[in-house]
Amino acid sequence: MIKRNTKLSFAEGMWVFPGGKVDEEDRINAFTEHDSAKTAACRECLEESGLSIAEKDLTYYSHWLPPVEAPKRFSTWFFIARAPQGTITVDDGEITDYAWWTIEQALEKAHSNFIEILPPTWITLFDLSQFKSVDEAIKSVSSRGPRAYATQMIKTNEGLAAVWEGDRDYITRSGESLGLHRLVMTESVWKFQLSFNHA
Repeated sequence: MIKRNTKLSFAEGMWVFPGGKVDEEDRINAFTEHDSAKTAACRECLEESGLSIAEKDLTYYSHWLPPVEAPKRFSTWFFIARAPQGTITVDDGEITDYAWWTIEQALEKAHSNFIEILPPTWITLFDLSQFKSVDEAIKSVSSRGPRAYATQMIKTNEGLAAVWEGDRDYITRSGESLGLHRLVMTESVWKFQLSFNHA
């Protein structure tokens, strides 16, 4: 994971996965937004970490849309891949630090307020923690397909929560749900709640 500069205007000081916006150059040979997102992912990974990844080695993991009230909104594509060989280098500009952690270590550091991460990062780490190996994760994600998250924010008795489709408090035009699909962000430990019960 890499740390974004605290002086940036978006996700400042957050620990994130390498990535960034799709540039016009990424669209030149792309037929779809998915193609341009993969090109951008590889380019940004090289720029931010010095590690080179081939597009063919990326597995489409998830797609995220932030809440409508967010000051800045980005349509964000997540891909997973086996870590390539190479030496990590950061520019000490946009990116100021990096670290190799296990998923458990990263989540523990976030829960201990040693690092700050965003909900998509937390959910990705939490979801990938179920797999015992990189090969298992890639095989499973390839089989199940990417997951989509259009985030809405609500207040609960426990604190602020990010909710997604399938949650009883998620505003949608589809069928009513009595289940939970949310990340409750308390001041200490964040809690993921998932139970699908449709009315």
